[in-house]
Amino acid sequence: MTDSTEAGYAADIRDSFPDVDPGAIPLGARVLVQLRKAKKRMTDSGIILPEETRETERAQNPVGRVVALGPLAFKKRDTMEPWVEGIWCDVGDYLRVPKWTGDRWVVPHGDDENVEFMVLNDHEVIAKITGNPLEVRAFV
Repeated sequence: MTDSTEAGYAADIRDSFPDVDPGAIPLGARVLVQLRKAKKRMTDSGIILPEETRETERAQNPVGRVVALGPLAFKKRDTMEPWVEGIWCDVGDYLRVPKWTGDRWVVPHGDDENVEFMVLNDHEVIAKITGNPLEVRAFV
């Protein structure tokens, strides 16, 4: 990757996962995840995306970034030792998140934009993304 490509990739990551305070911390064996932001209301070429399009994208959004881990995440509850399998993910990792689980909420960010967060149980983490998290798409 060239320096300009890396800079563009970093900018795209920042746009998709802006630095926003979720207003909560995970308790117990929970994982706090910031979901990838939906596309902007207007594209760079000036095309306005209907709200239905953005809502569909949000509903099918399979990618999140780990923001925080609860104190019991990935530990045996009786001994507090790490799971035999190890820690499945850490803060900063990108995950494939389940569509129908977790507690979700939005935090206002910028002009007419929201950032969505979710908390899920540690055993509900389904996959860690090892490639570019911006290239992961869901299919209906």
